[in-house]
Amino acid sequence: MIPFLLLMAAATAPIRSSPDLGVAEGRCRADEAGPAILIAVAGLKDRAGTLRAELYPPDQADFLADDNLLVAAGKTFRRVVTPVPATGAVTLCIRVPAPGTYTLALTHDRDGRQKFNFWRDGIGFAGNPHLGMSAPAAAAARIAAGAGLTRTTIVLNYRYGVFGFRPIN
Repeated sequence: MIPFLLLMAAATAPIRSSPDLGVAEGRCRADEAGPAILIAVAGLKDRAGTLRAELYPPDQADFLADDNLLVAAGKTFRRVVTPVPATGAVTLCIRVPAPGTYTLALTHDRDGRQKFNFWRDGIGFAGNPHLGMSAPAAAAARIAAGAGLTRTTIVLNYRYGVFGFRPIN
């Protein structure tokens, strides 16, 4: 588990990468057949800002690691960023390099600053693990992607008092 202070430091640190890193590789085609993950987003606090899905390798050392380092090492990193739609169901599609196991994170950047705001923004992971005051272990945020479209639902969590993060419902 990532300690609370490290999560806070990451949340307030400046973005170290280009916002476009991994976007071309992660973008699904209009008729996407896969391999890709179709994410249904649940528990949005509001319809402001953007959603950012990021795909990482399945191991703990690479989970939530700096995207520049992952790409430089030839490891999996994919990103999809999209405005939150004003109405209706919210889904994102992210391509995966091949069928296999990955970790997946989703953030709701409510103020559009492209930086996670610990006090304001929402976050969720594949498998919908309990967050409390720390990020989950990679094993709790893994998803197995098949050869076609793999469907999953991620419930967003937002800051709640002094007890960490939880879904709003």
